[in-house]
Amino acid sequence: MSLFSTIKFITTHPMNKYNKTAAVLRFIKWQLNSVMNPYPIIYQFTEKSKLIIKKGMTGASGNLYCGLFDYQEMFFLLHFLRRGDFFADIGANIGSYTILASAQIEANTISIEPMPSTYLNLLDNISVNRLQNVKPLNIALGSKKGKIDFTKTAFDTTNHIAVKGDKDVITVDINTLDDILATGEDIPLLLKIDVEGYETEVLNGALETLKNENLKAIIIELNGSGERYGYDEALIHKELTDKGFLPYTYNPLERALTLVESFGSYNTIYIRNLEFVNERLKFGEKIQIRKNKI
Repeated sequence: MSLFSTIKFITTHPMNKYNKTAAVLRFIKWQLNSVMNPYPIIYQFTEKSKLIIKKGMTGASGNLYCGLFDYQEMFFLLHFLRRGDFFADIGANIGSYTILASAQIEANTISIEPMPSTYLNLLDNISVNRLQNVKPLNIALGSKKGKIDFTKTAFDTTNHIAVKGDKDVITVDINTLDDILATGEDIPLLLKIDVEGYETEVLNGALETLKNENLKAIIIELNGSGERYGYDEALIHKELTDKGFLPYTYNPLERALTLVESFGSYNTIYIRNLEFVNERLKFGEKIQIRKNKI
């Protein structure tokens, strides 16, 4: 993301609406800190959670600038989940969603991250929050079990399953979500999938999970990255709608879901059993993030 795009993102973010100057100052302070201080910081993420942020972590530093990097989706998770619920975080990266679910809400989480160096950062965040309710797995997910190449360059959140021409790669284990959940895990109430275009394969390995009515909502990134693997993401939309999920946007201030015609260009929230989800959202606890309690 260019400097201009970053500043625009920060100043237009809903949580910075009334204090854009402070948000830009946080950005400048972090940039200076990254140059002068080689050590990570421990950031107070929400009332009950912390996040370790290091230089080069674009997703994590976005939380520092904006409170919640993914405003709609992260607030949806915070308002929807309850203590003891089961959440699956596929493509966890350093664990922002995992920490919100398991530290703030005290839900049980299975957190899956294939990149070994990123996985170590995930473990650090689980440790600093002293979490016993997270099961981390250092594997990739797809449509079958085996081995697969994964990029390992300094892309931070954009490392992905390697394609022809990717040279700096590492071989990682890959399994299916159905296989993992068949080993004794429950069916998640909420599923988050962010795998940089490999969503089609992840869902192909989760057909039994998708059929289970206990799964009520999916946060999934459909931004066109599937093209690198030859996948049409419109088919993902069709598969999910065929199984009873419909796409929504979420307004955290009003606790309101709005049905949309199709998936967006970034994260989309797919919901099944709207009455159940709305009831959860309506009575979800307000969450304090900096000076905002939403």
